[in-house]
Amino acid sequence: MNKEVLIQVHNRIKPFIHKTPVLASHLLDEISGVNLYFKCENFQKMGAFKMRGATNAILCLSEEERHKGVVTHSSGNFAQALSLAAKQLGVKAFIVMPENAPQVKKDAVKGYQGIIIECESTPIAREEMAEKVRLEKGATFIHPSNDDNVIHGQGTAAMELLEEQPNLDYICSPVGGGGLIAGTALAAKYFSNTCKVIGGEPYNVDDAYRSLKSGKIEFNETTDTIADGLRTFLGDRNFPIIKAHVHEIIRVEEREIIQAMKLIWERMKIVIEPSSAVAFAAVLREKEQFKQKNIGVIISGGNVDVNNLPFNHKEMLMV
Repeated sequence: MNKEVLIQVHNRIKPFIHKTPVLASHLLDEISGVNLYFKCENFQKMGAFKMRGATNAILCLSEEERHKGVVTHSSGNFAQALSLAAKQLGVKAFIVMPENAPQVKKDAVKGYQGIIIECESTPIAREEMAEKVRLEKGATFIHPSNDDNVIHGQGTAAMELLEEQPNLDYICSPVGGGGLIAGTALAAKYFSNTCKVIGGEPYNVDDAYRSLKSGKIEFNETTDTIADGLRTFLGDRNFPIIKAHVHEIIRVEEREIIQAMKLIWERMKIVIEPSSAVAFAAVLREKEQFKQKNIGVIISGGNVDVNNLPFNHKEMLMV
């Protein structure tokens, strides 16, 4: 991987994605004491950055592979991304989803003509069902985050951010499966001499934080977080990139995620999902460390169940 490869990836997917805006808020700058630049992937097609990686992965397949279709497992956003990317490119998409995935995301997958196969809500169940579908259908498996073509596609979000704001001191990304933060780290490496990449992660699913500390991939025993898009773990393709190029991972409480989400809804008037709020929550938690720095925050997505907003439940704010 080098700078030219990332540019080629960006040029390849450009006709199929949105170049999302970078927004700022004086109010949130005052609250945080930081100069914030939000890369709004909630305005991306299907509502999340994952459209980038899914599109690149399908475009890298042979005609024979495209004819047989693709399969993935996802709690929601990559499910939607692969479904829409496949629809745009005339490819059949089989989507393994945990039975407790948000209904709004299941409905979106169906709307993009993805074929849903439900499974139990565990990482092992997801993988076993996806492998079963791959063998039965002959479809190509595309991992939501642990795939080089996906990682490179996700990196184009930070590439665009740095083109628009070249003087960033940090970029903060949420950490789930590791595809976004790995791609972000590569973009920072090739398009900035000074920008450091940091991650935000819920305390309740802090496998990436522990993995950086131990030097090997760690796993979570629970998936107990409101940030449903982060209920997964790192892989052998993205972890070496994270280990080499991510400066720090900051853990945040559930209450902090909800409060960060509420702030962006109220002050910026934009819809973001809990997983997106994790990156901003990390900056707020360590605002003394980042005081007066220029920080890009990747708003990873806006696919949220508006009938079940967490900041409407007082008991959740008390967690």
